[in-house]
Amino acid sequence: MNRNLISGLLFLGAGSAIALTCAFTNPKTSNSMIDTMTKSEAKSFEKPDEVRTFPKGRLELINIGGATVGRGIFEPGWRWSTSVMPIAKTKSCEAPHFQYHVAGTLHVVMDDGTEYDLKPGDVSILPSGHDAWTVGNEAVVVVDFQGMVDYASGVHKH
Repeated sequence: MNRNLISGLLFLGAGSAIALTCAFTNPKTSNSMIDTMTKSEAKSFEKPDEVRTFPKGRLELINIGGATVGRGIFEPGWRWSTSVMPIAKTKSCEAPHFQYHVAGTLHVVMDDGTEYDLKPGDVSILPSGHDAWTVGNEAVVVVDFQGMVDYASGVHKH
């Protein structure tokens, strides 16, 4: 039987996430997608593994299930191109993001000119090449499942 492992992360709200690792069989050779659970783990953003600060914001990181999940908190007046660009030293944000928007409104402008607002309850995928900023007087809070490993660290992977 052809088996693979897949790890999944689930945002539980109130600053918590849970990781699940599942073994699954090849769907081409089996009718059962998920076969067995091999490991579970729970952590809270109330006790992050690492915190990175930058002007008008901070990033709280949790290492869970072999992945890094980040909670970004961006205060009113935060803008990637003024707060993080000096750390990243790139013309736009090169970190791809897969994120759930918890609070506030985040305006995004992609390098190709596409722009939109992301609000609480939205889930977004942002490829490399964008700028973003807070809108209004409320802090933006996002939980990012992909792009925060090197975010605001000055480390770049090409």
